[in-house]
Amino acid sequence: MNYPENLFYTKDHEWISFEQDHALIGITDFAQKELGDIVYVDIPCLNKIIAKEAIFGTVEAVKTVSDLFMPVNGKVIAVNPLLETNPELVNQDPYGCWMIKVLVSLSDDRESLLTAEQYLAQIGSN
Repeated sequence: MNYPENLFYTKDHEWISFEQDHALIGITDFAQKELGDIVYVDIPCLNKIIAKEAIFGTVEAVKTVSDLFMPVNGKVIAVNPLLETNPELVNQDPYGCWMIKVLVSLSDDRESLLTAEQYLAQIGSN
């Protein structure tokens, strides 16, 4: 499995990439493999402020639905438009296929985010 070291991770299997004035958020390679074939992504939170650890959407796979949890406090400023017609992109390229773009609040708590090494230790991979 692939876990880029320039990203941060959550215990709930989301990744976050901090850009200049925003962050991109998606799910990890581990999460997409556990879910299986993703058939639908529902993210109804555009232009809403979402609290850290609150649900910002769901991912539906062939046999299950999984909640998506916000890694930091922030306002959702974009939802990846490709996911509406091509949800399978999450399976094909979990780190290239961001789900939401967020303006991160000044009070975000980055200390609880995991490095790639810490995330690998959590999921039991080497």
